[in-house]
Amino acid sequence: MLTDDGKHLYVSWDEYHLLTERLALKVHNSGWEFDQILCLARGGMRPGDVLSRVFDKPLAIMSTSSYRAEAGTIQGRLDMAKYITMPKGELAGRVLLVDDLADSGVTLQAVVERLRGMPAIRELKSAVLWVKGVSSYVPDYYVEMLPTSPWIHQPFEEYDGLRPDGLARKLSV
Repeated sequence: MLTDDGKHLYVSWDEYHLLTERLALKVHNSGWEFDQILCLARGGMRPGDVLSRVFDKPLAIMSTSSYRAEAGTIQGRLDMAKYITMPKGELAGRVLLVDDLADSGVTLQAVVERLRGMPAIRELKSAVLWVKGVSSYVPDYYVEMLPTSPWIHQPFEEYDGLRPDGLARKLSV
């Protein structure tokens, strides 16, 4: 649910799963066939996992991070993992890059540039659930364009501040 002022988008688990399923159908309906999925950790792991299952394609993971301060709301220096984790082989052929959102677009653009420099990748397309209006990068596939660039409150964020002792209290009720 988008707040009236357009500054916050609250997403339930049901909405999150529906958006992920809609993303899978957008990719499918495009007719583009790919060999592997590369998801960006952490945000792209959930949609990447679902797409990997739906399309029955191997899932690779690359860790990136650019949020540092103010509980993850201030963007800082971009860190990209040197290695990509895969069950076997190398990232090659036609690759679908999956993340949860194109926020500023900086992370996705940097990853796309790095991947396009890998000779084994013949074709690369990107997919996200949301694209913010301020994003400098628009992926090939997305479900929702958010012109007001709201802060997205995703359903799993409750775990960001939950530690084992808090979880124990929550579950003992």
